[in-house]
Amino acid sequence: MPNLLDQDGQPLIRAYRAEAVTNRRIDELIGIIKGVTADGEVSHGEAEYLLQWMESNRDVASAWPANVLYPRIAEALSDGVLDLHEQGELLGMLIQAVGGNKAPQSGGSSDSTTLPLTRPYPDLSFVDRSFCFTGKFYSGTRDWCHKQVATRGGLPADGITKKLHYLVIGEIGSRDWLHSTYGTKIQKAVDYAASGVPLVIVSEEHWAAQLS
Repeated sequence: MPNLLDQDGQPLIRAYRAEAVTNRRIDELIGIIKGVTADGEVSHGEAEYLLQWMESNRDVASAWPANVLYPRIAEALSDGVLDLHEQGELLGMLIQAVGGNKAPQSGGSSDSTTLPLTRPYPDLSFVDRSFCFTGKFYSGTRDWCHKQVATRGGLPADGITKKLHYLVIGEIGSRDWLHSTYGTKIQKAVDYAASGVPLVIVSEEHWAAQLS
């Protein structure tokens, strides 16, 4: 059986193994963050532990949420003091990174409100624009969402590529979300957007409002 190579000429099996290790590390980080935020406080020692953990696990440095948390925590601890204002900011950031620590109430914010959506919310164009969907939707099934795009001249897409225009995140969390909060599609879209790819991430609510 021939060895399959990635775009850099490296064996794909090596890339898969590296990705699996990174995913396990991110799962571990998410667990640590949930433990830190469980009591509604972030102490100086806890912030230092998180910083040291990320420094010891450089393989996740460029992945969400470490790529956002590390510089913020490092900055907060740069003077050797974590004041009350910084503690509050870190707590809010950590809670947001793991999708919040409370279940959404009826009529309240959904799971997707804590995701890295494109802001300010943009107007959406449909004609010749590609849309990928992840999560579960109050609006309808995935097929129904695809039909709404197609009837407006858009292009339903199944995966995340650098040519994708929009990723739409369902308001109902689903099991295909990696790390209980951020799906593999969302992670890939975040990485592309951070690298300068003009990929827009929107919520189901915002997308549905554009259908009328």
